[in-house]
Amino acid sequence: MTPHTILWIIFIFLAVILFIFDLRLSVLKPHSISFKESISLCLLWIFVASLYGGIVGHFLDTNKMIEYFTAYVVEYSLSIDNMFVFLMIFTYFNIEKKYQPKVLVIGVLSAVVMRLIFIFAGIALINKFEWIIYIFAAILVYTGIKMVVSGDEQMDPGNNIALKFISKKIGIDMKEKTGNFFIRRDNKLIPSVMIAVLIVIESSDLIFAVDSIPAVLGISTDRLVVYSSNIFAVIGLRSLYFALASLNDYFKYLKIGVAVILVFVGLKMFLSHFIIISPITSLCAILLILAASMLASVIKRQT
Repeated sequence: MTPHTILWIIFIFLAVILFIFDLRLSVLKPHSISFKESISLCLLWIFVASLYGGIVGHFLDTNKMIEYFTAYVVEYSLSIDNMFVFLMIFTYFNIEKKYQPKVLVIGVLSAVVMRLIFIFAGIALINKFEWIIYIFAAILVYTGIKMVVSGDEQMDPGNNIALKFISKKIGIDMKEKTGNFFIRRDNKLIPSVMIAVLIVIESSDLIFAVDSIPAVLGISTDRLVVYSSNIFAVIGLRSLYFALASLNDYFKYLKIGVAVILVFVGLKMFLSHFIIISPITSLCAILLILAASMLASVIKRQT
């Protein structure tokens, strides 16, 4: 077997084990996840992702390993910003904490499938039409600038286009909050508010993928590196969400940091034929931007 084949087998095995473990915690044992538990799970997912990164370096080379870690950091940082949107959605629909993991775990599973399609399609397009990399770069720069300009502007989950369309086709009971996706009334199954939440989160994740996939493709076009780093970041979203829900006020400038990262990767893609930025330089720059935004947030919090 080739090194890539071995790495694919290891990746699939680890991803399936992690997802089953997360599923057992979320669906079979619904409970309100504490800050301590969420941090412990975050550290576990980061450890497994880092372990796999080391395995990538062992079977391939140092540059591939650095590309993997860079893509993982980018996806994880984008996920942090996205989790605040999920927090807003759950708050808007007034969903109890113990029921939130059920929606998040379905969101993670769909994100795994969605990113598989987007990543392989994106790499195929880049290989066939090299100029399309400039379109991806433009998307990243535009998104980054838009994030800064919009500031603290918040979305209104009730105005979600997908939710409005589906609500017209099927009646959704927005009052019953039992934690079930469907409720029985007059011998009929009626979608509950949990379905509404799932629709908004799924449509939001589709928009997030439009930003995150070009970002990681700006770092590497190796299918294994891009997909594995993306999925290891996505699998840990549920625990990341509950950790960030407790630290919401400590990340005031994180959105700006993520915006700068998107612009940086976009410019890197634009200039890829003229200036070669090494993987280690990209990783250091991204980590520095993240650290600076978090430090600024902490300083702001204390003043």
